[in-house]
Amino acid sequence: MIPEDLRYTAEHEWVAVGDGGTVRVGITHFAQDALGDIVYVQLPDSGAVVAAGESLGEIESTKSVSEIYAPLSGTVAARNEALGDTPEVINTDPYGAGWLVEITLDDPAAVDGLLSADAYRELTES
Repeated sequence: MIPEDLRYTAEHEWVAVGDGGTVRVGITHFAQDALGDIVYVQLPDSGAVVAAGESLGEIESTKSVSEIYAPLSGTVAARNEALGDTPEVINTDPYGAGWLVEITLDDPAAVDGLLSADAYRELTES
């Protein structure tokens, strides 16, 4: 279950390209499956500046606490407030209602440096 229309990181985040240089970010089905039951999510506030590869929050599951890494540099335009009350939606709908943040990119062309669905599939199957 790897949607073809998204881009991916080696840290198991997905990126959906939106309008005006803004992307939506979440964790992949592979990541949520490895984490187990998600019980808490810590996300940055809107307006926070994030740098590619640096931590932008945490996901806590019944198994562990994992960092969420910014796939690209920019400014947080929105965060999924619903996850405060229902973090488990990441387990049931990681590519839909379980999105994490929206980021307005410093460089929209940087998306081209992320993994394609085929490349991510190879990464997770190796």
